[in-house]
Amino acid sequence: MTSDPPDTEEPTELVLRDLDDAGVLTLTWNRPHRRNGWNPDLENAYFRALDEAADDPAVRAIVVTGAGKAFCPGVDMQRLAGLTARPMNLAGRRPHHHARGIPKPMIAAINGACAGVGLIQALLCDVRFAASGARFATSFSRRGLPAERGISWLLPRLTGVENALDLLLSGRTVDAAEAKELGLVSRVLPADEVLAAAQAYARDLAVNSSPQAMAVIRRQVLADLEADFATAYDRSLNAMAALTAHPDFGEGVASFTERRPPRFAPLPAGLDPEVLLAKPQPTTEGDAR
Repeated sequence: MTSDPPDTEEPTELVLRDLDDAGVLTLTWNRPHRRNGWNPDLENAYFRALDEAADDPAVRAIVVTGAGKAFCPGVDMQRLAGLTARPMNLAGRRPHHHARGIPKPMIAAINGACAGVGLIQALLCDVRFAASGARFATSFSRRGLPAERGISWLLPRLTGVENALDLLLSGRTVDAAEAKELGLVSRVLPADEVLAAAQAYARDLAVNSSPQAMAVIRRQVLADLEADFATAYDRSLNAMAALTAHPDFGEGVASFTERRPPRFAPLPAGLDPEVLLAKPQPTTEGDAR
């Protein structure tokens, strides 16, 4: 008896979407025949899915994973081979840090190989779960490439300068245990548990945390990486004034005192957390905290 030949055709849906009843949206890169190798079509489908998730009030948290046994090993090698001996044309491409502007928490469920641009997209998520068999690499130096698409900014902030330079200069592969030790991921689990664990974590956020508070906190942390302490402090005061006037604050207090799950409102489409951080709030007399 012979097995069926492997499917080598490009799937109709490059990013699969699955929204559960708690508001957790799982986005799955769906090019398993190419180990989810990155190309412009996958990039556009993924960024489009993020835009739709950002505007959908039903979505409260996002999990990102890969179909099959790989997360994303970087740019599809077939495409990479066709780019040699000429400058790369990035005209019309959106920046790869697009995920930084999404106002909802993003969790990576790294189920397998994670390298190059796949590693960059994982690092742009807020929390990363890894399968114990996953392998990580920057790879750029071994392809004659620079540290691409802002990873030279991302890595030192997660791992420290020396570890970032080690990973970037060598392009070496590290296993999930070392990735956790370096700060690339925060959880390592058996391969058959990693997606469910990431979804359970995302579900806890979706059920118990205010969507508006999470949007503001995500923006605070990312923006404050480039700010001094005084600026970060002042913006936190603006946000405190805005959020304590929002119904979610009253609901958060009430749910705690009444010992029940909170009923937070969905995040309004088009909400810009930066407005709540930057806009000066009027001063009124009240209880100091």
